[in-house]
Amino acid sequence: MAQLYNVLETVCDEETFLIFLIALRENREASIELERQDPSSPYGPEALEWENTTIERFLDAAVQWGRSSRKGLPIADYIPPKNPWRRCADILYAAISYE
Repeated sequence: MAQLYNVLETVCDEETFLIFLIALRENREASIELERQDPSSPYGPEALEWENTTIERFLDAAVQWGRSSRKGLPIADYIPPKNPWRRCADILYAAISYE
């Protein structure tokens, strides 16, 4: 997750957002491969902290987190960025593990 977070931190325009999407896909593919080799407990997240492992669950989590974080999340110390590319990347990153 640290590598994906590092890519997230670079998002500032369309090109860096697309690079983030590639890294997000690669992270999910790595999680799937790790799960194939050594399955996680059914009571917790999959490898690389993936909680939302179907497109339906992932997109639902993205919408839910996006809505709940519009004005920030003081508990998580999250302040929405002014840059819309970064905000979109934040929403997708959070959808990995948002319940």
